[in-house]
Amino acid sequence: MALRQLRSALHAFTREAAWQLASNAGEGDDLPFEVIESGRGVSPLYCYRPLTSDFIDAHGSALSQLPGYLPAAHALAATGGVDDYLAAQGVAPEAGRDGTEAALHCFLARAFSESIDFVFDERLFDRAWLELEQTLDEEQGEQTTVAVLYGLEIASPEVPLGDGLMLARGDDFEEAPDAARWSRLDGAPQTLVVASFDPVPGDAGAIHRTRTALRRLLTGLRLYDDGRFAFGSLAWTRVGVAPWQPLALGGAQDQVAAALLIEPAQEDELRAFLSLVGRRSPQEGTMAWALRRFDMASERLLPGEELTDLLLALRALLEPEGPASGRMAGRLAALCAEPDERAAMTARVAQAAALEHAVIEGEPADAQLEARVAELSSHLRSLLRDRCCGHLEDDLVGLADAILLEDAEGLRRPAHGDPGLPDEPSGSVEAFGSSY
Repeated sequence: MALRQLRSALHAFTREAAWQLASNAGEGDDLPFEVIESGRGVSPLYCYRPLTSDFIDAHGSALSQLPGYLPAAHALAATGGVDDYLAAQGVAPEAGRDGTEAALHCFLARAFSESIDFVFDERLFDRAWLELEQTLDEEQGEQTTVAVLYGLEIASPEVPLGDGLMLARGDDFEEAPDAARWSRLDGAPQTLVVASFDPVPGDAGAIHRTRTALRRLLTGLRLYDDGRFAFGSLAWTRVGVAPWQPLALGGAQDQVAAALLIEPAQEDELRAFLSLVGRRSPQEGTMAWALRRFDMASERLLPGEELTDLLLALRALLEPEGPASGRMAGRLAALCAEPDERAAMTARVAQAAALEHAVIEGEPADAQLEARVAELSSHLRSLLRDRCCGHLEDDLVGLADAILLEDAEGLRRPAHGDPGLPDEPSGSVEAFGSSY
């Protein structure tokens, strides 16, 4: 009953507003326009878009004097959904002022969005009403966010990941804005992450849940493969069928060159891995801190900056005594290299640690810097992945020292009755495997 009364009040008010705004425009108060870019690819199109919302706000005083204004305002305020509607439309009311007037102006802007002469159109009114109704109806107020994912391609049109997330090809997901679907560089379809969440009373909000889900997905992908994954700096979000609104993700990159292709046969494996990592990733403690530092390293553009993040994470995991002990390199080699390769790897890791000082001092980049950074990143990723998949416990220091002790004892005593031969080699991280 309340929604029916609201629709009737808005219908009457919109008709009155059409007459008032058309009269203002006819008296020489010109409707402003802006130039926008549309289309896709390397040859975008440009068109003029009327700034209907600005024109309506400028004539708010006259609109508030119309007979239908107060009935519409009271009916809208009684629904209790003004703030949700404004949020869905991407409108922030002025501080200290009731949002009802802003919501009415926003509704009018949607009802006259395709008109430059403010002629009342029943079809446009119905569309604007449907957007408002979807927001007010708690059962249909699903928050959908579309983000561009660089570094990953999918062969299937869609790949459901569970927990409200789905991968989609830009050329197949027609609901998304063109700016998300198509690359501005070459016009190719982009890979999208679609996050859909229903409002839950008492939680931090669908946008907060979306940001958390996207961050965890990115971490999972970085553990799944050594590719360079990143979200575009801008996403798009909406409630129900309301218009798409931009959402800044912050700290994201705008392009990643290489891309991992997920074929249909790999989809189940990817789903299972992401689900396992999402459930078992540590949320606190040293391992969780190292995982966050690994994410920071993955987003660095310069190898020198990435080096510092990687070393901080590895030292936290493997060198609780502090860098002065010099034990991180040997312990990492014990966990990640075969016995006959540990000495060489220890030397390379020590060399990488020594390069950090040169990076801080701003000295010219060493020729081996990128190779050393790539090696450290690969080993840190292996440790974190195996920990999240349950193949390793948190006490990496104890495990590494036990392996080194076995190696030392094997060198001191004969094995199998043959003088001079060491015992059978102990395992490394690779021995734990990467299956889940």
